[in-house]
Amino acid sequence: MRSIQWLGLLLAAVILLLCGCGGGPAPIYLQPPSALSYTTATAVYTQGMEITPNNPTSGGGAVAAYSVSPSLPAGLVLSTITGVISGTPTAAAAMATFTVTASNSAGSATASLSITVMVAAPAGLSYTTGAAVYTVGTTVPANSPSSTGGTVASYSVSPALPAGLSLSTTTGILSGTPTAVTATAGYTVTASNSAGNTTATLAITVNAAPLSADNINLIFVVSQDLAYQDQAFGDVNPSTANLTNKGLQRSLLMAPFLQQVVLGMNNVTGIYTLEPMTHLQTPSNYPDMAALETIQQFALLNQISLPAGTGGLTQFIGNSYPLNASYGFGFAGMGEIAAPLLFCYSCQGLDFNDQNNPNGDNESVIKGIIAEDAPGFYVFSAPWETASTLLANINLDEGYNLTVPASYQGPNYIYAISIPPSGTASLVTYNSNLNPPSTYPVLPAPGVVSSPCTAQTAFSIPTTGSIPPPSKGFNTDEIVYFIRHAEAHPTTLWDDGNMVAAGQWRALDLPNALAGKISPTQVYSIDPAQVIPYGYSYFPYVRPSLTVEPYVIANNLPLNLVANIEIFAPDSPQLTSGFFFNCCAFSGQTVLLAWEHDHFPAIVDALLKSYGSTQTAPAWPGDDYDTIWRVTLDSNSNLTIDNALCEGINSAKLPATAPQF
Repeated sequence: MRSIQWLGLLLAAVILLLCGCGGGPAPIYLQPPSALSYTTATAVYTQGMEITPNNPTSGGGAVAAYSVSPSLPAGLVLSTITGVISGTPTAAAAMATFTVTASNSAGSATASLSITVMVAAPAGLSYTTGAAVYTVGTTVPANSPSSTGGTVASYSVSPALPAGLSLSTTTGILSGTPTAVTATAGYTVTASNSAGNTTATLAITVNAAPLSADNINLIFVVSQDLAYQDQAFGDVNPSTANLTNKGLQRSLLMAPFLQQVVLGMNNVTGIYTLEPMTHLQTPSNYPDMAALETIQQFALLNQISLPAGTGGLTQFIGNSYPLNASYGFGFAGMGEIAAPLLFCYSCQGLDFNDQNNPNGDNESVIKGIIAEDAPGFYVFSAPWETASTLLANINLDEGYNLTVPASYQGPNYIYAISIPPSGTASLVTYNSNLNPPSTYPVLPAPGVVSSPCTAQTAFSIPTTGSIPPPSKGFNTDEIVYFIRHAEAHPTTLWDDGNMVAAGQWRALDLPNALAGKISPTQVYSIDPAQVIPYGYSYFPYVRPSLTVEPYVIANNLPLNLVANIEIFAPDSPQLTSGFFFNCCAFSGQTVLLAWEHDHFPAIVDALLKSYGSTQTAPAWPGDDYDTIWRVTLDSNSNLTIDNALCEGINSAKLPATAPQF
């Protein structure tokens, strides 16, 4: 009976256990991951290119962590949390199998991936200097490549580089010392690897070595005009016949090329340029100032020693060189050009109208240089019509038998006839290969320092109440601004007719200095072919017009030259006053006048006298290059003169040497 009871209890316990009647849930067992796979099981990637993320999928239990063996190719990563493979491969890698393991505490699953990283083709090849101008005998600076894409395995070039230059097949660096003059040409460099290649074209010019100082060197810089210019360059403004911003930029860049490559850093011996009023262009007959402006920066990179001080007993070296642009001896004037008051045989310029006269003034200048037999560097700046005629005539007359250029080649070419002591001349051609920007030039550091208008004592001279009757012919609604030429006298009684290098900073900054202060409708200056008697020499008076020339270039204005008044004649102030303030030609106009400062008071006095006034203008201080005088005639011809404005450029802070571009 007792044994039956125990058996009943045991059966009841088993039944309770099997029925789960203990009061809690049944236990859950964690499953291991299973069936691991990837979006892309066999992947081919490219070096340097980011891959599309490769995502895993799996069954079974949740994955706690991912791992891979062996390590993925450089630049690729496996997320240990998500299992995603991503990144940018950084090196080529042969096809290999990589095992990814997805695991948790219950177990793991694996997937095999095949990954290949192909090398990328090189792309975007470029060089430090894309357009290079080299000189025979001068070691070139290393010209190094750069590229994107895959690593370059080798470099090659076609056609062969100029003699003396080489290209490293492993680094792509161009180096060497050119041994022969080579015309501008394109050279295609190819950077290659097993996946492909990329190319870059280099423009290389090899110029001759600098001219010898032992020779007589006749150097022709071809300025541009409306008949001979490269339209692709756009260096001449068709409306004004002035240089454009790009043309001005080219002249600033041509100057150091001429100094360094052609002259070999030797000082120039003489500069001869076009007489602007002999070449009138456009329907409005504007003078050709391009030849002067083309060579001005070069002139200011040179120096000249001239007598200075009381009695001219001391020599002073100025950072400047005169520009020979005066009319030929005996010139009697013509049309709008007054007969010269003074002649300067040694500073005669080039007459555009003298092209068909083999015995004319232009040829006489060059023949005189050759006859004098003085070695040096004689630079001529003139348009193609004049330069080509001179080259051809001198070649013929002197029997040099040279092959001179027969057609215009563009604004970057310079031609030189080099005559050694033996007399056997040679023609040397240089190509600057310049490609300047089309914007107005920005002055380099240190730039100009601003200054308040304190150089003169303020004055204002009104003449209301005593106005001459309209029958006297005074203008109405007219404003004339008088500005002085840029800095020119580094010491007492020193003058070469040009500004000095410090003045070039002012001239080039003039568009900025006058912006917002004045808005002229017309700009006038002195004919630069007139001769100034100052100090102990006579020189063409080029600096007033070259001071204002950058302003007209920047503002697309023509430059008018007052050539019918001889500025240094005794009656010049009266004639100038009548020209600008009488006869109604300038009524309703705003005029900017760049002139000689000592003449301003005399011009104003002549104007005041014509009004019946006994007032006089104050003297203009000799060291003041900054003040602006303003002459205003209102609608009733009421006259007011004041000096309230200035350019605002500190003359004392201007660098003594020309700005470098």
